[in-house]
Amino acid sequence: MTNCFFCSQNLKDVDYKDVDLLKRFISSQAKITDTRYTGVCAKHQRRLSTAIKRARYMSLLPFVNK
Repeated sequence: MTNCFFCSQNLKDVDYKDVDLLKRFISSQAKITDTRYTGVCAKHQRRLSTAIKRARYMSLLPFVNK
């Protein structure tokens, strides 16, 4: 049961500089989407959330959409 996007693509690391990939896992209100909707496993969800937070801090992603 490999529904996880990162497991199926054999991606080991989630990079905070890959903004196009991170935007797939953010809602229209710039919130981090829940695991139930994205289908990402728990290990990659943790790495994904830290990557999104780092990208926000480096101002690559917005904290809030207008």
